[in-house]
Amino acid sequence: MSTLHTGTVDVDLDVPDASGGIGRLRWAVADGLNVARRSLTHYQRQPVSILWQLGFPIVSVLLYGFVFGRAMAVPGGGDYREFLMPGMFASTMAFGFMGTTMAMVNDASKGVVDRFRSMPMAPSAVATGRGLADLVIAAAELAILAVTALLIGWRADGTPGETLAAFGLLLLLRFSLIWVGVWLGLLIPTPEAAGGLYAVAFPLTMISSIFVAPSLMPGWLGTVAAWNPVSSTVTAARELFGNPVASGGTWVEENALLMAVVWPVLVTALFLPLAVRRFQRLSR
Repeated sequence: MSTLHTGTVDVDLDVPDASGGIGRLRWAVADGLNVARRSLTHYQRQPVSILWQLGFPIVSVLLYGFVFGRAMAVPGGGDYREFLMPGMFASTMAFGFMGTTMAMVNDASKGVVDRFRSMPMAPSAVATGRGLADLVIAAAELAILAVTALLIGWRADGTPGETLAAFGLLLLLRFSLIWVGVWLGLLIPTPEAAGGLYAVAFPLTMISSIFVAPSLMPGWLGTVAAWNPVSSTVTAARELFGNPVASGGTWVEENALLMAVVWPVLVTALFLPLAVRRFQRLSR
């Protein structure tokens, strides 16, 4: 057994017998769980960081839902707040990759990643451990935001199974973007440089169907918004929640449930290997 001292948390890294495929798998799982435990301990000691991440979507709900709500039109009719809330759920999941990136950059800048690399641990553990921890945090954020939505009058009119499926798709989106955040966190050298990613993340959520239907946008911009992976999750969630959908009739909007699964699978298949490979190639 080895102990990793990270400044705030001591993590015991058990090294299972790595002989054979099953042994290597057990080794990778054990190391990933240890990294996840370390990350969750930080959130446990600093819960305000979760509330900070929820600040923007909660303020946006109040701003768009109550200040601009009566002026916003939903194609086909329907209450705008009912239309907005699934979009805000997805926005929180999409923006979450910035938290992953910042956490990875901070660990790298403080030498924690180098300490991990010096330990006899599975190369995939840093990525999978971070991913598991962030998925748990994302579920907590989604639960808090859902309670907030219920308090302001939002309701899910679908069946319990459809409602659970909608939340599952939202978490699937977050799961896929975790690997984008891990990869960027291992690629970007400083926290200051990572902060500049907000200029990229903001259009990712704004040019989508989160706030308005793509059919209300100029032609080319509406097409970009409709094919945004976030839009597929938003539209699918609206359908499952039984909220106003306002589909523009395009193929990607009509097949939102399918694409809400396909997009995250493609993103995960691309960025998870990139994140693990980037960790393996870091200079010693």
